Amino acid sequence: MTKKPLTSHLLVRVLLGIVLGIACGLFFPEPLARVFLTFNGLFSAFLGFIVPLLILGLVTPAIADLGRGAGKWLGITAGIAYASTVFSGVLAFLVARGSYPWLLGGQQDVNPLANPEESALTGYFVLEMEPVFGVMTALLLSFCLGVGITLIPGDTLHRTMDDLRRIIMRIVELVIIPLLPVYIFGMFVGLTMNGQIAAVISTFFKVVVLALVLTIVLLLVQYGIAGAYSRRNPLVLLKNMLPAYATALGTSSSAATIPVTLKCAEANGVSKPVAGFAVPLCATIHLAGSTMKIVLFSLAIMTITGMPIDNLTYLGFILMLGVTMVAAPGVPGGAIMAAVGVLQSMLGFDETAVGLMIATYIAIDSFGTATNVTGDGAIAVVVDKLVGRRGDVAEVAAEQDDAQVLVSGR
Repeated sequence: MTKKPLTSHLLVRVLLGIVLGIACGLFFPEPLARVFLTFNGLFSAFLGFIVPLLILGLVTPAIADLGRGAGKWLGITAGIAYASTVFSGVLAFLVARGSYPWLLGGQQDVNPLANPEESALTGYFVLEMEPVFGVMTALLLSFCLGVGITLIPGDTLHRTMDDLRRIIMRIVELVIIPLLPVYIFGMFVGLTMNGQIAAVISTFFKVVVLALVLTIVLLLVQYGIAGAYSRRNPLVLLKNMLPAYATALGTSSSAATIPVTLKCAEANGVSKPVAGFAVPLCATIHLAGSTMKIVLFSLAIMTITGMPIDNLTYLGFILMLGVTMVAAPGVPGGAIMAAVGVLQSMLGFDETAVGLMIATYIAIDSFGTATNVTGDGAIAVVVDKLVGRRGDVAEVAAEQDDAQVLVSGR
């Protein structure tokens, strides 16, 4: 099989977009730069249009699938995964609130990052693309439809929403993801020509280092809890998951890593029925590493731009983010794409802030995915211990097909 060229990988293309954007911003003539800023305006407008549909198309069938397979262990596993995701967000929030005043202190007086489409350097024209409905409307509608599908006989609406999910996924894969590097290139051209790039680079380098350290802390906490509950050595459990961690680093996909994760979970003594049920389910709904990165980077942007940070509002954002992560599409950078709507509606992020979130998130996307996958193994250990105590292995084996449904199409 012919290997794909290095430049086909999204991470490489995003990094090239950042580097070339900074370099070209130093010498691009204004007319040429405005071409890319015009594209950025169109892409931002399309992103705003598609986000509510993305939420509706992904969240509704995810909730419907969860409800239809809502056996006892499905609910318990989903609850543990959600608690782990929220804990990750809260941990990142507390660390960021405690460290950013001195870690990013040098950037506290930086003026808010101007939107390239609203600065002195603008695109040639603007095309309005009004969304069909707002983000909060999309979330509420998704919850109502998703729960409603589980309460009515027949599957016509469910199959319709599955078709919508596939359409949205194709748009993400064929339009949004391929054009992201171009969008990021134009954004960094604008930031460089507006004299803001130095503050952005110095700030986010520190945040990237902090994020990598915190993902290690998160895994130690997860396996510390799993080891204490199962009365196993947590370091041995974590060591056995290293093949899954390394695989996820290379693929940036939880779903693609499932076969390796299953073998690692079984190496940790998890029974095959539990591993076959918990691992595919958690690959879909457990995104603790992704949530941690989103929290750290969003708070960094809010800090350096002087945006107000209300603790209660932000904690509500974390709770909603944990729900939104269930709908994250199974493509590189999919989690941040699913979170765009919540960032805009609850935190007030504009197009430039969202662009920075996408660029910095994708830059270390594989580390977040590896953290997600490795954490799945800890949840499998806990669920296996619970099943063993209650003698429900046969029941869990019967629910494996329900868990596999959640992975299909993602």
